[in-house]
Amino acid sequence: MPAPQYTRRVAKHPSPVCSGRHGSCRFFEVTIMSNAKMIAVFGATGAQGGGLARAILDDPDGGFAVRAVTRHVDSDKAQALTEMGAQVVAADLDDEASVRRALDGAYGAYFVTFFWEHFSPAKEKDEARNMAAAAKAAGLRHAIWSTLEDTRLWVPLEDARMPTLMEHYKVPHFDAKGDSNRIFTELGVPTTFLLTSFYWDNLIHFGMGPRREADGRLVFTLPMDDKKLPGIAADDIGRCAYGIFKQGEKYIGQTVGIAGEHLTGEQMAAALADAFGEAVDYRAIPPEVYRGLGFPGAEDLGNMFQFKCDFEADFCGARDPAVARALNPALKSFRKWLEINKDRIPRGGEPSPDQ
Repeated sequence: MPAPQYTRRVAKHPSPVCSGRHGSCRFFEVTIMSNAKMIAVFGATGAQGGGLARAILDDPDGGFAVRAVTRHVDSDKAQALTEMGAQVVAADLDDEASVRRALDGAYGAYFVTFFWEHFSPAKEKDEARNMAAAAKAAGLRHAIWSTLEDTRLWVPLEDARMPTLMEHYKVPHFDAKGDSNRIFTELGVPTTFLLTSFYWDNLIHFGMGPRREADGRLVFTLPMDDKKLPGIAADDIGRCAYGIFKQGEKYIGQTVGIAGEHLTGEQMAAALADAFGEAVDYRAIPPEVYRGLGFPGAEDLGNMFQFKCDFEADFCGARDPAVARALNPALKSFRKWLEINKDRIPRGGEPSPDQ
């Protein structure tokens, strides 16, 4: 028997300062299942959270509803989610009280941080602590925490194989997330720990795509030697998270690793060549060379790639594409992702349409 439904008016910009008594708000009708489980999606206008929000909204009979949590409720992306049927609310991860309000009445939440906005592992851990404390106070029945390995469990600070960064970390944007897992556990938050993979979207937005050399050749550079790199379409991370929520309590207390494929640099270059219709050479560089490239985060990323190389079996083994495909049957391969996104990837001096 299908779930009962009702129709309600939703403000175009629902936020703490916009409600029905303000003439500036415009309304439209959205049909929502009256018994739908509300998922508060943090980072809903970003890569991971956006994928989850769209997955829920694309499945109106799935039994879930979206509360998109963002600092910027008036952004174009937030407005687009509103028009798709999401409830959009404001919260700041630095403010535990605002996070707690955003969780009011929710069944579950998707928690993610964005290290590259501030480059501070201490801030990232504070944000995770605020989310975990708010989740406990709100009585959430299921939280998904987007996390990564604490690489210091493999490479202690005194290990000279890779430099220690910021005095306390080997791969700061990994270690802070991995170290924060225990906060959710210690507070007794019913949590699934989601291990993500390299976004193929980094080729578009992070400057990691092929570069055109002076002789006209396209060269794809990674410090991965001949090792395999687990990768995934960013949108598929959220869709896998939706698959976890749909399984109820099955994955609570578990670590789930996801990837679309495990590919070498040579395999990625070959797929890029086929997509572009011209040769793309793979150039493997040592991690110490990558660390010295000088852009913000180069040392962190250089250590990250070295970790993925040195511990390929562990890193790939924790991310089974078959698990991801079971959670998200529409999981994209790298070639399928390229088919959709090839024209958005900058090639050397050619600007991305998104920039």
